Amino acid sequence: MKKVLIINGGQNFGHSGGKYNDTIAENTLEVLKKFENIEVKTTQVSDGFDKEEEVKKFVWADYIIYHTPIWWFQLPNGLKKYIDEVFTAGHAKGIYMSDGRNAENPEINYGTGGMLGGRKYMVTTSWNAPETAFTLPGEFFNETSVDNGPLFGFHRMNAFVSLEKMESFHFHDVEKNANIERDMKLYREHIEHVFEQELKPQLV
Repeated sequence: MKKVLIINGGQNFGHSGGKYNDTIAENTLEVLKKFENIEVKTTQVSDGFDKEEEVKKFVWADYIIYHTPIWWFQLPNGLKKYIDEVFTAGHAKGIYMSDGRNAENPEINYGTGGMLGGRKYMVTTSWNAPETAFTLPGEFFNETSVDNGPLFGFHRMNAFVSLEKMESFHFHDVEKNANIERDMKLYREHIEHVFEQELKPQLV
């Protein structure tokens, strides 16, 4: 039995109601139910959380799936607070032990003190920006991908606690040109394919 933690970072703030990420999380659950050998726990960050209980969820999980909108090119404040508090509470309790260095040679091995080795994570993001803003010459992100640009720090954060990255999925143009039916179909195919590959040995 493999264990999956779904973290929904959507929230109601400004002109965002958090409903788009609710829909993504619902689709994730729908797909994962197809796999008989998966157990799921969920966290809705906007509902509040007990940081010690969330630490236990990270330690429990084999896979962590983050769902988040992107506000001003970064994580929303609620999800950032969640990560700050939960990861800090996880010091020496299963998330990380140290930054990995030692006093004898402090210039090397930074970022090797994580305690979540053997676990993997996936992230979905939702953007007002169209995909072409990341891919076309002369457009806003200078041909830099979401993962190598705005999410670079997020991915290194997960590497710091020894989580291994799975393929991300990014939803674009969700405010001015949304096609929810199409995008959710593509996402369901993505997550089904990823977990079919992950669980292949167990499905034999």
